[in-house]
Amino acid sequence: MKRRDFLKFLGAGAVAAAVPTGVSNVFGATTKPNIVLVLVDDLGWADVGCYCAEFGNDYYETPNIDALRADGVKFTDAYAAAALCSPTRVSVLTGRYPARSGITNYIGGSNATNKEYLCPTNVGQMPLEDVTIPEILGPAGYTSCHVGKWHLGGSSYYPQYQGFDVNKGGCSWGHPLGNSSGGGTYFSPYGFPSGTNYPDSGSLPDGPTGEYLTDREGQEAAAFIQSAHDADKPFFLHMSHYTVHRPTQAKASDVAYFNSKPKPTDPRYSGLNPTYAAMIKSLDDAFGEIVSKLNELNIADETIIIFTSDNGGMAPDTVNYPLRGGKIWPFEGGIREPFIVKWPGVVQPNSLSSEPVSSVDLLPTICEMTGVRVPAGVTIDGKSIVPVLKGQGSLKRESLFWHFPHYSYDLPFSIIRNGDWKLIKRYGGNKEFELFNLKNDISETTDLAASEPAKVRELNEKLVAWLRHTNAKVPVKNPNWTGTPTEKKEIRLG
Repeated sequence: MKRRDFLKFLGAGAVAAAVPTGVSNVFGATTKPNIVLVLVDDLGWADVGCYCAEFGNDYYETPNIDALRADGVKFTDAYAAAALCSPTRVSVLTGRYPARSGITNYIGGSNATNKEYLCPTNVGQMPLEDVTIPEILGPAGYTSCHVGKWHLGGSSYYPQYQGFDVNKGGCSWGHPLGNSSGGGTYFSPYGFPSGTNYPDSGSLPDGPTGEYLTDREGQEAAAFIQSAHDADKPFFLHMSHYTVHRPTQAKASDVAYFNSKPKPTDPRYSGLNPTYAAMIKSLDDAFGEIVSKLNELNIADETIIIFTSDNGGMAPDTVNYPLRGGKIWPFEGGIREPFIVKWPGVVQPNSLSSEPVSSVDLLPTICEMTGVRVPAGVTIDGKSIVPVLKGQGSLKRESLFWHFPHYSYDLPFSIIRNGDWKLIKRYGGNKEFELFNLKNDISETTDLAASEPAKVRELNEKLVAWLRHTNAKVPVKNPNWTGTPTEKKEIRLG
């Protein structure tokens, strides 16, 4: 008889006496919950049905993710710690702001030259010394698996060297590259690198010709869940989809379906992409495969599911309305994310929270959920959101922060959100600050910096103090710059 079957056989009353260690769950048993963390690449806040439908967009179809929302809590004010992938992924696994590690750009990104400001060099990998979620859970008996995108360093820094027992597809790639397609491919043969000094060093063997990568990721995730169950071990699954990152490719049958589906009449949605919508459908199907496996094994009630994204939707592939901007921008469309948590017996089904939370909160939250302590001497910036999940009040956190000291679509920037107020500080250009009240202006249409100078000073002081506290590397004036102040060129998504 397996451990979980044995616990169920004993009954809740006997379990507490039989198993003295672990975390007490809602059934009275001291068993450890399984954790499924779904982290989607480039999925926007408004790319999921239960988020976008209320704003008039019924084009995207995500019934499985919407069912998760019905069984859990939907956060309206959840954030990635960065407006692009690698920094957020570091924050998820370590609970630390990217500014601490120096990974503030995507790994492999280069700094612009001949600009008004000189930008710091981006660190090229997540240090092996960083303490990650699987490294914390491993000694507590968990088996762990990474499926999909990694993009946190070269072959010596792949997931298996950062605490994961199994790695399927995690390598240095930031998006599907393929073996000969040039622009990348979501269809087998994928051409994933095999890596070095490890039999599964980032490899995902090619499937049948034409197999779709997102489908394969769902199958690999389900296979890992089955193997963990067979071994009678609690598990941590890091389901880190490559989708919906470019290249924008989907299965022909799904594209045909969305080509025939009418788009919303609101002209703001005229640019919705049928292929992108089909990618979202495949994402939802893959998530459904995970849920089906949990139900098949009768362990859904023992499994916590967390669903989120690493940054906002990419222009012009999607429409982030009512949010402004998108991936790599400092506006809400670049950093606000879908965030749904199902914790059977703890989270009130179909509930809603406007508590501001961040990807830095995932590590301390998972630790409290599993009853595992963070190792002594490790600096964690995030806060456990368990009190919010249990309906016991707010986090009483004063501010959230972001730092992107690089040129991209916009100028280098830092951000503070303090209550309903959000201050964007730029390095260079004609205008240093933009100030918004998100409660009254979620679309960030009205800049209040000129009319609220005291609030700008107050928030800038807090932001500068945080930059110093985290030893953040900031841009410095280029002594050789002779041009006019650099102008940002914004792409609006709604």
